[in-house]
Amino acid sequence: MAQNSRIAAVLGPTNTGKTHYAIERMLGYSTGVIGLPLRLLAREVFDKIVAIRGPSVVALVTGEERIVPPRAKYWVCTVEAMPEGMGTDFVAIDEIQLCADPERGHVFTDRLLRMRGTHETLFLGSDTMRGPIGALVPGVEYVRRERMSQLVYTGSKKISRLPARTAIVGFSVDNVYAIAELLKRQKGGAAVVMGALSPRTRNAQVDLYQNGEVDYLVATDAIGMGLNLDIDHVAFSSLTKFDGRRMRPLQPNELAQIAGRAGRGMSNGTFGVTGDTGPIPDEWAEAICNHSFTPLKKLNWRSSALRFGSIDALDASLDASPDHEMLTKAREADDLRALRALASEAEVRARASDTASVQMLWDVCRIPDFRGISPAEHAGLLGVIFGHLHQNGRVPDDFLARQVNRIDRTDGDIDTLSKRLAYIRTWTYVAQRKGWVADEDHWRGRTRAVEDALSDALHERLTQRFVDRRTSVLLRRLKQKEALLAEVNDQGEVTVEGHLVGRLEGFRFRQDKDATGQEAKTLRQASLQALTPHFHLRADRFYNAPDTEIDFTEQGGLMWGDQAVGKLAKGDDPLKPRVVAFVDDEAGHDVAEKVTRRLQHFMDRKIAALFEPLLKMRDDEALTGLARGFAFQMVEQMGVIPRSQVADDVKALDQDARGSLRKHGVRFGQYTIFMPLLLKPAPTRLRLVLWSLANGLDEFPEAPPPGLVTVPNMDEVPAQHYTLAGYRKSGARAIRIDMLERLADMLRAEDSRGGFEAKADMLSITGMTLEQFADLMQGLGYRAEKGEREKVKPADAVVAGEAGAPADDKPVMDAAGEEPAGVSPDAGETPEPADVAAPVAQLEDEGEAPVSAEPAEPVAESPVPETPVEELTPGEAPDEALAGPEMEIFYSFTWGGNRGNQRRGGGKPRRDARGGDGAKGGGRPQRGDRQDNKGGDRPRGKGGKPKGKPPRDGGGRKFEARPPKKDKPIDPDNPFAAALMGLKDKT
Repeated sequence: MAQNSRIAAVLGPTNTGKTHYAIERMLGYSTGVIGLPLRLLAREVFDKIVAIRGPSVVALVTGEERIVPPRAKYWVCTVEAMPEGMGTDFVAIDEIQLCADPERGHVFTDRLLRMRGTHETLFLGSDTMRGPIGALVPGVEYVRRERMSQLVYTGSKKISRLPARTAIVGFSVDNVYAIAELLKRQKGGAAVVMGALSPRTRNAQVDLYQNGEVDYLVATDAIGMGLNLDIDHVAFSSLTKFDGRRMRPLQPNELAQIAGRAGRGMSNGTFGVTGDTGPIPDEWAEAICNHSFTPLKKLNWRSSALRFGSIDALDASLDASPDHEMLTKAREADDLRALRALASEAEVRARASDTASVQMLWDVCRIPDFRGISPAEHAGLLGVIFGHLHQNGRVPDDFLARQVNRIDRTDGDIDTLSKRLAYIRTWTYVAQRKGWVADEDHWRGRTRAVEDALSDALHERLTQRFVDRRTSVLLRRLKQKEALLAEVNDQGEVTVEGHLVGRLEGFRFRQDKDATGQEAKTLRQASLQALTPHFHLRADRFYNAPDTEIDFTEQGGLMWGDQAVGKLAKGDDPLKPRVVAFVDDEAGHDVAEKVTRRLQHFMDRKIAALFEPLLKMRDDEALTGLARGFAFQMVEQMGVIPRSQVADDVKALDQDARGSLRKHGVRFGQYTIFMPLLLKPAPTRLRLVLWSLANGLDEFPEAPPPGLVTVPNMDEVPAQHYTLAGYRKSGARAIRIDMLERLADMLRAEDSRGGFEAKADMLSITGMTLEQFADLMQGLGYRAEKGEREKVKPADAVVAGEAGAPADDKPVMDAAGEEPAGVSPDAGETPEPADVAAPVAQLEDEGEAPVSAEPAEPVAESPVPETPVEELTPGEAPDEALAGPEMEIFYSFTWGGNRGNQRRGGGKPRRDARGGDGAKGGGRPQRGDRQDNKGGDRPRGKGGKPKGKPPRDGGGRKFEARPPKKDKPIDPDNPFAAALMGLKDKT
């Protein structure tokens, strides 16, 4: 380096012409190199120098582009790609304040410390770098440049009120797209500029803005790095950003870097915030306007003295700490993270065994993670590339061709094309590395062509999505204050000047364009001018519409066909809710009143029709005393009350009171007091809505599908919701109330003390399998004992089989000449022994035990002799005979006390004389509701005291209410007595 080499720091705010000054100084020398922070900015500077000196002497070197003519004198590079050791006359580093950047700062610091021109070196950046540069670079000269225009803070403005030639800054792709979509609807469109775009796409988008096709630009903070655009105002959509590790607030100097893009040359600029972003603090705004910021104290640093003897040596050198107080060790960058990930793989360690291979591994690790998927997946890709380079010396053509061909597609949406662009940038980078591919010119051209095609397609998609030229024309008409022609068609679609601007939903106008501001208001006013007469015509048609066209939803909405026209609201009476009509204010009071009145009539008639039995009972003046009070309780609970909640009230009702209530359809069930007519699907659906409104619920419980006897029992759903829906929780499922009472009628005929088995009718009405029924019974408080026994072949099948007749021609008859209970003749099941007991003679009094008649003697079963194998009939298979008896599962149910789900409702359900007021399977009233089961909640049934435990080998329990008869003495004179005695002696 020459002794008189000049080192200068050109510092100042944005719009001071620092970059232009550096270009002029470089062109004054025969050779030079300038490092820029962004690929986009490098391309812009490259184009400027080419326009001045021609393409034959200007080179462009970035991670993904390498244009190096043979006689190159001036090198335009990204900072990371700046070549070292060239000995050029001039060196410049732009945006030198990025030395403090957490991600890339160590690269800028390295250039600050080590990159020098033989005659002149310039560092361009903010005043905040004055202290660090002075401490680290001896003999530096400072050049202060003042801003050529003023910068003024204007506070917060809505997007609809932002002036033309505004750049709105977002800090994520989603945020940029959302703002651009909004501007399309409000202002006719916007151009999109992001650092992730290719230069070709970015330049095409900038042309849209610079040529005046759109007046707004939506960009990331990439525009803060020297991109020169005609921007009058910069609006921040957020004051926080994700820095790669966490969300953090932007600092005043970072805001100033971006806000400084407003104003160009001598034109003043303004900046502010928009949307929901809070205001910039006053002291920050003043600092930005005056370009006065806290000086930087620390610069990020990473050692450049790398040791490639081994992977561990390289890692240790990269992990070294700085020896200067102005420097701080940089956090783990992407390349170091990738190195450490690959170092953990045995295959990579085996390959990187010498200096050359370790250096090759480090070069591979420096491939940027353009895809941004995950560190692990990026490291996996780098491992594949390193394997090819180490084994073959280059990336194979067939492998690279597969990767590029897979990306070479221009179909898809914006996100798809953006991902493909990110993917091709990886292979563009690989192709630019010297010696990594066999035919460098071919692959550089190939990857560049794919990137250009994707860039053009992405520009086309961005323009289609974010630029609406029709809206732009329409808004220009609005600015000219011309009368707009608005129309409404039969489908309710509203058009202004032939363009669809919204549609009429019910009695509300919905604009397709989610616009705000004066332009949107003008559009709406023009639309409503056409809608005003249409509102009245539609209201008349709605008022005369039949009730069949109107309905309510399970969440309290009111619908006219498929359009929402109102909602239900809580009223003074649960059975008379209010209605709230959905009518735009512009429709007028008359339209709103007419819609409200029609909806109220509909709901009044609907409640009167579906709750007719309940309303008649409420208005029956013949009900007096306790009966009238109980009727009001039924009205309050909308026709369904768990019996446990009103057990005392039911007990207090005499037979006349109960009879008067039964005339109105009230049924006193063992578990629930209810009105059967109100359990139908339509009243149930209405009951849930009215009860939810009366109790102020935000989300209403929905009625189960109609026709289901049982539904799943969900723990998170309260039992009261099941009751209102007409179900009762029991075990894993909830059973419909009316079917539960029919089941209770059947259970009263069984011996709940001694035990009984499920009958076919019980399973039939519940629609359950035996296992599900056992769970249901346990939920009701019964004990279910599971057993297994030999399945006995029905006697009629045996006889029929021996006679050659079909086995199911005739059902089996018991000793009384009747078909055994619980056995379906078509099911082919083994008949089970049943308890035979006389019916109860009369109803018990309250508190007394049931009086049971003496059971009859059980009929002896005829044993079926087993058939020896050697005596098999010709058509019988030996394997079947040797397989053993067929077994079946059965359950025996006994009353287990109050252990079922009925306890959740509070207390034990009180019962009438037979547990309810209907006969088996129906609603025939009994002889009174005299018994309230003081002795417990055990269902009353047949049978006496059990004599013993049930046998384990199958069959039902057998009980006797009196001692068995003694055997009749044998007559010694009887000629058969001797034979009989002989048989006894043998046994």
